[in-house]
Formats: sequence, structure tokens, C-alpha cells
Amino acid sequence: MLVAGGWVLASAFGTLPYVLAGTFPSYLDAYFEAMSGFTTTGATVLASIESQSHGILLWRSLTQWLGGMGIITLFVALFPILGIGAAHLVEAEVPGPQAERLTARIRDTAKVLWLLYFAFSALEFILLWLAGMPPFDALTVTFSTMPTGGFAPTTLSIGAYNSLFIEGIVIFFMMVAGINFGLFYFLLWKRQPGRLLANPEFRLYITLLIGASILIALDLTRNMGLSFGEAFRYSGFQAVSIMTTTGFVTANFDAWSAFAKAALLVLMVIGASAGSTGGALKVIRLLVLVKYAYRRIVLAFNPRTVIPLKIGKSVLSEGVISGIIGMSILYFAILIAGFLVMSAIGLDHITALSSVAATLGNVGPGLGLVGPVANYLWIPPLGKVVLIICMLAGRLELFTVLVLLTSSFWRWR
Repeated sequence: MLVAGGWVLASAFGTLPYVLAGTFPSYLDAYFEAMSGFTTTGATVLASIESQSHGILLWRSLTQWLGGMGIITLFVALFPILGIGAAHLVEAEVPGPQAERLTARIRDTAKVLWLLYFAFSALEFILLWLAGMPPFDALTVTFSTMPTGGFAPTTLSIGAYNSLFIEGIVIFFMMVAGINFGLFYFLLWKRQPGRLLANPEFRLYITLLIGASILIALDLTRNMGLSFGEAFRYSGFQAVSIMTTTGFVTANFDAWSAFAKAALLVLMVIGASAGSTGGALKVIRLLVLVKYAYRRIVLAFNPRTVIPLKIGKSVLSEGVISGIIGMSILYFAILIAGFLVMSAIGLDHITALSSVAATLGNVGPGLGLVGPVANYLWIPPLGKVVLIICMLAGRLELFTVLVLLTSSFWRWR
């Protein structure tokens, strides 16, 4: 209740600059933008971004940077008074099946994560500045890259700079942000690069990114007449941006072929790694679901076989496995329910489905009328409320929010 309530109140506080500046015509729009920022979704209701003051644009990106590693995690790192309950707070906020403890004390783990987060952010800012991006743009883009948020200071997003060098820098840091930050602790602090390279989730994450980029590039080459190099430039950026749930764009992918859009929609649902700043279902859950399905197939013809479900050298407990299965079922149930509600209020099927997938997965841009060159301003008020709930539930991994809707939670002592 503390974590979910903290995020709701943080978003309410985050609306104040918008309200005071008169940025939006209604409080609901201001709250939508603030919730989109703190949850690192990147879905915007701003029609013209360049017309906003630097103060609003900076606050807009800063909300994403604060929400990327977690508001509660930041308080745990700064204030020891939270005591033993800090571990439960962090577990309720950190994305992934389990909150990984890098140190003996959860407060020290939170400090390590925030230190890594700050270091990567500083490095990206310097590189973007050296690449020729204006300092203000470099800062706001950095504040939106590392949390995989996607708010940019330009309406055309990263495509406005038309620089292969800048796109390469942003791609690299989006990929970094989509990796479990615990692996960077072992790589940089403990000098154990093998932990990164041997991690099954990391290998599948990289494989999916490369495979999707190549397949989409081949499709663009065949259907849009682009050279493979040019097609790979667009496909690589969008595959990384969508799978890491960042939401930056360099091209209007809503105008691409059906296969390319379908591939991006699949990546939108899969998402980044557990323990990263990315959203959606997570690669580790996909890996566990595939292994679990294989185990069920084997048990169908050999029921006496004992097959432990392993990720790397670790054997997963049945509790963790059931939690992953339950989370996955709930994720798709909410996706379907949200799709039906958005369709009922008048959205076409592509827009309705992608708007829910993009907000539940904290991606930002979807397809159709909420595509990369559009925004969410025109969505009816009821639809915005539904999408706000999706953003919050997706960022807090569903259970932290949905448990508050059960009567047994309020009877628990």
C-alpha cells in the first residue's frame, strides 16, 4: 500500500509544474503526463513539444530519470529510518520475479544501483554533448534514455538530429539500461565478466534484439526498397527502443509493413531484462515460460520424470515458477481487458490494442492513432484513466497495485 500510494502521490506532485505553467487544459492531462513520466512510459499528451519552455521539458525528463531506478529505492538509499521494512518496499517496486540482493544490506544494494545509474547517465550526457547535441538536449535525452522513458525535447524524437553517431550512442545506452543492473555490479565492482556473458537472460536478450533487427531490416529492404544498411539503421534503433521500452523513434514505423509492425508489437510485450529500468513482461519470464512448457511436454509422455527448471546453474523453486506463471497470466488478462475497454469507447482495434500494450509495458508510442508521430491527447477521459492505471500497474509489476483491489488484503492482519 505504501509503494502504490507513494507512486500515486508522486505523480500528483509531479503535475504541479504543469498546472502552474498552464501546460495542459485539464488536470487529467497533467496527471497523465506526470504518471507517464514517473513510470517511464513516455506516452505524451503534448501536441507540440518544442513550444514548451525548457523548464517544463527538463521537469518532464527528470520525472522519468527519478522513476527509472525507483522512487522508493531512492528513499531506501538515502534514509535508513525505513529499517527492516525496506527490503519489502524494494521488492514491491523493483521489476522482475525476484529483487536481487547485491550486498548484505538492502540499503547498500540500493546505493550501488543508484551509483551505477548515475555513472551511466553522466557518461551518456558527455558523449552526446561531444557528438554535437546541444547541452540541454543532451541532458534531457540522457534523463529519458537511462530510465528507458522516451521523452525527447523534440517532436520528432531522436530522428530530429539525423545523426548516425548520436543514434549509435543512444542505442548503446538503451541496451545498457535494458540489462539487469546487478550484472554490471559483478562486471565493474567484482571484476567478474563471466557473470554477464554466462547469464541466460542476457544472451536471450541480445539474441532477440539482433534477430529482430535483422528480420525487420530484411522486410524493409523487400517492401520499402531501402538498402540493407539503411534498413538496418532504422530497424536496429526501433527494435532496441521498443524492446527496452524506451520509446524513442527515428522513423514512422507505423507506416512499415504488417510483419515489421507485428515484430515490434511482440517486442513491446516481451520487454527488457529483470532488474533493468525497462518494463513489460521481461525476458527472464519468457525464458522460464518456454522451459516450463517444454517440461510439461516431456511430463505428458513420461510423468515420473523429475525435471528441475534451471536458469543457468540455479534451480528455480516452485514458488518462483508459479509466481512467474501467475504474473504472465495476469499480464495478458489485463492486456485483453484493457483492449476491450478501449475498443468499447470507440478506438479502432490496432489503436486500442497497442495503446494498452504500450502503457502496460511502459513503452510509450504504439500503433495506429497512438503511433510514433501521434500522441495521446485525443483519447477520451475514460480511456486516459484506463491507461494511467495500466502505466502504474505495469511499472509496479501488477501485484503491488492489484492486491489493493482484493477484500482479503484489507482483512489481513
